[in-house]
Amino acid sequence: MVASNRDPGTAAAPRGDDATLTLVDVLAARRRLAPYLVPTALLRHPRLTPLVGTDVLVKHENHQPTGAFKVRGGINLVSQLTEDERDRGVIAASTGNHGQSVAYAAALFGVRSVICVPEGANPVKVGSIRDFGAELVVHGRDFDEAREHCEDLAAERGYRYIHSGNEPLLIAGVATATLEILEADPLIDVLIVPVGGGSGAAAACIAGKAVKPSLEVIGVQAEAAPAAWRSWKARRLVEDRMETFAEGLATATAFELPQRILWAMLDDFVLVSDDDMRQAMVLMLEATRNLVEAAGAAPLAAAMRLRDRLAGRRVALVASGGNVTLDQLEAVLSRRPR
Repeated sequence: MVASNRDPGTAAAPRGDDATLTLVDVLAARRRLAPYLVPTALLRHPRLTPLVGTDVLVKHENHQPTGAFKVRGGINLVSQLTEDERDRGVIAASTGNHGQSVAYAAALFGVRSVICVPEGANPVKVGSIRDFGAELVVHGRDFDEAREHCEDLAAERGYRYIHSGNEPLLIAGVATATLEILEADPLIDVLIVPVGGGSGAAAACIAGKAVKPSLEVIGVQAEAAPAAWRSWKARRLVEDRMETFAEGLATATAFELPQRILWAMLDDFVLVSDDDMRQAMVLMLEATRNLVEAAGAAPLAAAMRLRDRLAGRRVALVASGGNVTLDQLEAVLSRRPR
């Protein structure tokens, strides 16, 4: 389930219409985030080394105030709203982490926020969205139905719609995590990033390739929700099933802006099974003493699958979030071999 569409020697930056984000944008985002967020830890956990067979570090985005990496993008974008956009308020659709990000940032800057989530969304994330002061709208069976309803509400009521992927300011904000990784350890050879909509992987490519052109960036998505992987392979946007339990990776439609960046810059893309991610969640808990959600454990699942290829290289895994419900944790632990 490993694929590579990137030829050696291709340019390390998007071209043409994709040349909308550069390191300059990422550095500007870091200045905006500095008053509100501190760098998250990049830690070496010795018990991961035998699992992957090489030197492994973890970027702990699960330590963010929302428990997930997306808060970087939310603060960067909301801080740059026009006066008219602030007056109108913002709206977003989310399975949880993007919604938390927008709600958190909106609260920081005194902006009204409306977040649309699907029925059955992660109650930990939904509770946080509500606690951050957002108006919550529950609609649809899955993310895409919630997103379509969100877009209708934005058009009807005049909110500033914040797409979870097609927003340059979101991607620039998220890219600050990769800057922190390479500043903390410039010897990192490989960065493995989970992919739902693709903003995190696109951000890693933008910042990582600018700072260290030799850095290999690998995306990882759920086998049971492979729309972004298939779109990357085909070099066009496609839809696919969405059957994974990992809500952070549960998208049925690929997003244009992240995909254009990934087409130009991503080195590899891996699919992992839901069982792989369940196992990786348990291993992360045991090896790092950190609770990570399925999307955040997906990079470890991918690294274990790529063990032979990664031998002798220094690898960073992005633990993108840690918003796990007690029911989810109990279900994962109940499947653990005794």
